[in-house]
Amino acid sequence: MNIPEELLPVVEWWETSGRKTVAICTLALVAAAGYFGWKYKTEKERFAAGDAVISAYGTEALEKAVRDFGGTAAGPALKQRLAKSYFDDERYEEALAIYEELKTAPVCGYEDVPAVGAAECLEALGRYAEAGKEYAEFIEAKPKSSLVLQARAGDARVTALLGDKAGALEKLDNMEKDFAGSDAAKRRIEKVRDAVKRMKSAGKTSAEAK
Repeated sequence: MNIPEELLPVVEWWETSGRKTVAICTLALVAAAGYFGWKYKTEKERFAAGDAVISAYGTEALEKAVRDFGGTAAGPALKQRLAKSYFDDERYEEALAIYEELKTAPVCGYEDVPAVGAAECLEALGRYAEAGKEYAEFIEAKPKSSLVLQARAGDARVTALLGDKAGALEKLDNMEKDFAGSDAAKRRIEKVRDAVKRMKSAGKTSAEAK
């Protein structure tokens, strides 16, 4: 084939470097397409996970959301909601397992929930000594927590359930002094006090006091 003289440098370049250059460019384009595809998939998954946190209701829907997105950044929030749903369904062992897991990866802004949730699960399971220990450790570590009233109420309940009603009532008296400025706290304390007074045997009215 006769090639015009002015094209000989192009042909020579193609033979020596052209094929390799085109191959490299093709690989780069494929890699770029893969990156943007991965990025799109990641963003899509992130938005879907966020939507699940907001819109998933009921135990089955939350279980599916945790299966689908439990490994994403939204996972802890979904698991926390599932734990609460299990607790409400009286599936205390399953709720406890999640709360224990969340102690090492809590939801931002809700870091105190796993400890108190785990204590309430132990209480509901009748493991009062363990629950009391969890409550006491939380109260000591987080005296200013927004959940300390809930923890102290639980501590009073399990104290009564372990047979020390007088000790439980004393704890409630101290709570009443510490939360004297809150009508909501006062109502909760009175509810626990009434339940403690009615307790005849371990576990019969602990749920009523919550």
